[in-house]
Amino acid sequence: MFLPLKDINPTTRRPIATYFLIAANVAVFIYQLSLGARLDAMFVASYGATPYEITHLTDLVGQVTAGSQIVHYPGPHPIFLTLFTSMFLHGGFAHIAGNMLFLWIFGNNVESMLGPLRYIIFYLLSGLAAHALHIASNPSSTIPTIGASGAISGILGAYLIAFPRARILTLVFLGFFIRMAVVPAFVIIIYWFVVQFVLALLSLGGEGGGVAWFAHVGGFLAGIALIYAMAGKRIYWLHRGGSMDA
Repeated sequence: MFLPLKDINPTTRRPIATYFLIAANVAVFIYQLSLGARLDAMFVASYGATPYEITHLTDLVGQVTAGSQIVHYPGPHPIFLTLFTSMFLHGGFAHIAGNMLFLWIFGNNVESMLGPLRYIIFYLLSGLAAHALHIASNPSSTIPTIGASGAISGILGAYLIAFPRARILTLVFLGFFIRMAVVPAFVIIIYWFVVQFVLALLSLGGEGGGVAWFAHVGGFLAGIALIYAMAGKRIYWLHRGGSMDA
């Protein structure tokens, strides 16, 4: 198992869009914490992307019981906007910490190659593709999907194509033994994808609770396709030894 800590792949510009995405995710998470457990559950039900709601174009209405009173937290309309709002919600400290770590490590180089505006478009499209495959795998699920991991999976796909040999400072877990090592990006990312793909296949037929493995697969594959579509010539230039900056 690998836990990347830092990539040794410097850029020549500040990753403003990556800063913005991290700040937005953290701000929303702080707001979630301020709500308390019950209101947060309702907030997630209203602003998370629920496959049944998307496929049936209906709002199941997030509700929680506060004593004997039912409270409704109004969600976005039309309902498909939850495909975007859900990308900025998280289910706990470990969830957001892991996602923001990966976004910080791998996002800045992809942003540097695309430029801030195209990078934001790339990020959102990867997230939408992640939702699409997750919903296709379980269209009747009534469990809200939340988290930035689908979009970040797209960033991993792009990083694999653009910077496969970049060096990543990594914690490597070998049973009870943990060591620090510098590992090529393609080793970490391909290992990550194989795990996601296997777990996605194993999840088929389930209710869809826990981790949305197919969202990771969909985002990753979309990231590969999108980086070729949006920066194909630059990738060729990079592999020929040119500069990454857009």
